[in-house]
Order: sequence, then C-alpha cells, then structure tokens
Amino acid sequence: MDKSNPISAIGEKSLIAHISDIFNTSKNACIVKGAGEDDCAVIDLNNEEFMVVTIDMLHRKTDFPSQMSAWQIGWMSAAVNFSDIAAMGACPIGLLAAFGLPENMELGFIENVSQGMNDCAKYCNTSVVGGDIDKQDELTITGTALGRVDKNNLLMRRGAKTGDFVCVTGHTGSAGVALYAIENKLGVDDNFLKALFEPVPRTHEAQKLAQSGAVTSMIDTSDGLAMSLYDLSLSTQVGFRIYEDKLPISNETYSIADKKKAIDFALYSGGDFELLFTVSPELKSNASNSCDFKIIGEVIDAEKGIVLESTDKNQEVINRKGYEQL
Repeated sequence: MDKSNPISAIGEKSLIAHISDIFNTSKNACIVKGAGEDDCAVIDLNNEEFMVVTIDMLHRKTDFPSQMSAWQIGWMSAAVNFSDIAAMGACPIGLLAAFGLPENMELGFIENVSQGMNDCAKYCNTSVVGGDIDKQDELTITGTALGRVDKNNLLMRRGAKTGDFVCVTGHTGSAGVALYAIENKLGVDDNFLKALFEPVPRTHEAQKLAQSGAVTSMIDTSDGLAMSLYDLSLSTQVGFRIYEDKLPISNETYSIADKKKAIDFALYSGGDFELLFTVSPELKSNASNSCDFKIIGEVIDAEKGIVLESTDKNQEVINRKGYEQL
C-alpha cells in the first residue's frame, strides 16, 4: 500500500485492515483475537467465558440526520455498539460513552441524548457504566460496549460451510429507504423513519441463536446486506446464492420504490442492524425454535461468487457497494 496516499483514497475497511496488522503484531496471552476481521475483540475471561469488546465513533454532521431527536441520537449511539456485541452471540454487560460536546450545546439536549442511550442499554438488559466528556467543535459520541459469551456459543464471521442456509432477521433495506425518503422530501410519517432513527440491536435474538448450536457464522447488516455477504465470504472463503424472491423487503419499502429499486435498497443500503447468519441444514429446526428469521439463500463454493438468483433462474453478480452508489 502506497503510504503517501490520502486515507480518503484507501477506503474505511482497507484502512482498518492495514492498521489492525500494526496493532496485532504483539498480543497479551488472554487476547484470543483482536478486532478487525470480526465485529469485536475477543478476550479469554476464564475456563467458561469470553469477553467481547467493540468501539464506535459517531459524528453529528455525518451520522445523525438533522431530523433525529436528541433521544434518538443517544439510542443510535448505543445501538450501533450493541449490534456488534449481538453479532458475536454475546450478552451485553455494559457500555462506556465518551461525549465530545460543543460549548454552546444546551444541557437539556445532552440530557435527552443520555436518556436515549440509557433506554437502549436497558432494552439490552444492561446499563451505561462510565465514560468521559470533552469539548469538540461538533457533537461526537464514542461508545465502547462489553459483552460476555460462553466459549461454546461464540459466533464469528468465519465458519460457514457449503450447503448451509443463509438467513436474516427482520427486513433489509428499511433504513436505507427511510433515508432516501428524507433526502427526497417524500413526507413519510414518524413510524416509517424508526427503522433509520431507532434501529433495534438484535441482542436477544443473537443469544438465542448462539445457544441453538445451529449457527455457523454471523455478522450484523449495518454496512448493508451485500457488504456483509462479502465480509462473510472473505472470512470463510465461500460464495453465496441469494434468492431474489426471498429477500425480506417491507411493504413500506415497496410504497416508496419499484421492484428493482427495492431490491437495490435491500442489498446495498446500510443501517438496518439486522443479523445475517448461516445455519447448518441438519440443525435448522433448532434455529427456527430460537427466533424469527427468513432463509434467503444458501452457501455455495467460493469460485461461484456471490450471486442473486431470480425466479426464472437467471443469476447476476451481487456487487460490493454501498448506499452512496445507489
């Protein structure tokens, strides 16, 4: 990698991978794996459990649409961290929050941000356990979430096998189409925007799936379904066949977009915080008994790539791209 390149030309994932290589040159013996390939770092706690740790930074200008309330900003700031904990099959045990605050910010605003963060933590059966405050030019929130998981239940991106089912919780594309509606001033109601403004971290579902013993790999879909499929593919060296008619697209999305656009949102828009995972066919009933999800495809050989199959069996390559390219 040319070290004279500006970081804007490198891309977030490539930059993270590059920096992770530097940090991973030396590890304490209790560090099972650092963050980078998976959503969290994994630390050996004792004979029975791992601790998982994740961190995320959010900014007022780039991560919070102006229509979001202070409470929703707080909820989102916690949810993005707890979603990473969920992707490892872990139980959240606490959240640390650092606030960078403009000097002219009103006390009531940051109180509401804090309340939203606290309410999300309560939903995940935990709490905000500490943090820090500093002055910044714009509102900046950094969260660090901690979780614990039985060693037998730890889920990672690596592990999918040819023939496994590809599954997802909830709907795909809902947050992306809500953002599209805002940007195009389509006048949708507040309930429509909840998928974007109040994403629900799937911590409860993830723990049940992990305990089912049926899941072979897992990731959250905050970067979009296509990006998440590629991340799973790179970790395990497999391909995926996704069935177009099985994509769980909401009625709200179809009220905004035609079929082709709705499929693009389902594949390429981020922010849904759903779980994308693979399930062993022999243990499908175990997974089905743990929570609601949709089977959207199957794991195939890596050389076949990542493809979308229509009802007439035509296939097209699913690209690795994001919402900004729609």
